[in-house]
Amino acid sequence: MFSGPGKADSDALWIAVKCKRCGEVTRARIDLRNDLSIEYDEAGGLPTYFCRKVLMGEGGRCFQRMEVELTFDANRNLVSREVSGGQFVEQ
Repeated sequence: MFSGPGKADSDALWIAVKCKRCGEVTRARIDLRNDLSIEYDEAGGLPTYFCRKVLMGEGGRCFQRMEVELTFDANRNLVSREVSGGQFVEQ
């Protein structure tokens, strides 16, 4: 919003999910500074981060919910991703 056109957003991760019911592709922005929840290791190791997003298309014809679960390492690098109600697609 404030970064201007064409400037890379290094503190965000964009994902795209295709609905398994209607095929609509929905994009979502994950703010790596504010959308992640920290998970502490009980053994005292490095913390990891977790994010859950529920997406729904904007077409108005399908109200299928797609739930995305993302796990990040201590440096906020994506290490795993899962989706229910759809599938990940390349942008």
